[in-house]
Amino acid sequence: MADMSVDLVSIERRLWSGQASFVSAQTTEGQIGILHGHEPVLGQLVEGGIVTIVGTEGERIVAAVNGGFFSVTGATVRILAETADFADDVDVEAARAVIADPNASERDKNAAEGRLRAAELSARP
Repeated sequence: MADMSVDLVSIERRLWSGQASFVSAQTTEGQIGILHGHEPVLGQLVEGGIVTIVGTEGERIVAAVNGGFFSVTGATVRILAETADFADDVDVEAARAVIADPNASERDKNAAEGRLRAAELSARP
């Protein structure tokens, strides 16, 4: 299987860059899976979404993203998120506190829910 060049970038930093065999993202149009040779597409990421990257060695990178876009060509995927956190870095208790906070904004609650889903997905074998 051919590999793709993938970049996962947030406004604050580059989270991951490398070669991957598969990328999955939640978009405003639904879930999309990308393999090498995919038709070019530009998509909008959902708030509180998850991006999964499968590296060339089979490693799985899971990140919670909150808004942004992704661009796909036949051999590249660029994920440009407003905010992004690796699932392994998610503070589960802090995310739960945001969700339970009646004064938290809907955007913050969406982001917290995405972080919880990413952490749960990452914990699966």
